[in-house]
Amino acid sequence: MTRRSGYVALLGRPNVGKSTLLNRLLAQKISITAPKPQTTRHAILGIKTLPATQIVYVDTPGLHRHARRAMNRYMNRTASSVLSYVDVVVLMTAAPRWTDEDEAALSRLADYQGPVLLAVNKVDLVADKTRLLPLLQTLSGKRRFAEIIPISAQAGTNLEDLEAAIAALLPEAEFLFPEDQVTTASERFLAAELIREKLTRYLRQELPYALTVEIERFQDTDQRLNIDAVIWVERPGQKAIIIGSQGAVLKTIGRQAREDMEKIFDRRVYLRTWVKVREGWSDDERALRSLGYGQ
Repeated sequence: MTRRSGYVALLGRPNVGKSTLLNRLLAQKISITAPKPQTTRHAILGIKTLPATQIVYVDTPGLHRHARRAMNRYMNRTASSVLSYVDVVVLMTAAPRWTDEDEAALSRLADYQGPVLLAVNKVDLVADKTRLLPLLQTLSGKRRFAEIIPISAQAGTNLEDLEAAIAALLPEAEFLFPEDQVTTASERFLAAELIREKLTRYLRQELPYALTVEIERFQDTDQRLNIDAVIWVERPGQKAIIIGSQGAVLKTIGRQAREDMEKIFDRRVYLRTWVKVREGWSDDERALRSLGYGQ
């Protein structure tokens, strides 16, 4: 039986559903999700092994048109850098409209020589499906796409068609990873991301963009995982919001993150969290590197 394998980038503007798609394709939570842009900050690998095909999905941060801060520039570099090694790109947009940010994401592919599939996400939210036809016709003129596939990552619509199209475009090659491996992300990394997901979902407005999570201790014993995490913010007022009255907000976030960790890691978790201030970290290249961005 001929085997196929390769890397597939999930690329697009912020908040278009790339991480939701990855988790749905893998039937497992690998990337954190939230109804806010900039939730994904790193390139995360998710590995799907089929009988004759291994697809290594690369979830990427949303591409920003205006990268004014160091964090935005880092995310753009991270997303663009995957084009140097992936075999296929899945460019994602969301129905029912094509935006200036979509156009900016497409422009990043100007020099990419490999096949590009266009996945039009969130079609389940378009009640009148006839509205999709003019959109699909317009998109077909944007670039020579291998295929244009309407999907819903949330509902699972047409994902088998998308995966079949991806598999057909991959080169003939032996599998790149063991067949039972689902991601290259470490449990330590996933722990930090799960805490950040709960913060992003719980907090409102701009605060999620001014915080990051650093794991200071990750100790695996026979009885449980012992995890110490620091939540870094940029101003004392942000620290007060995250802690909440009598520590209520921080306790809620910690409990939700711990429950998710116990499901994913399949063992008991003892989680301790602190909130600390580091002014201007998200617009400081050196601070970003020290907090694990760019590793």
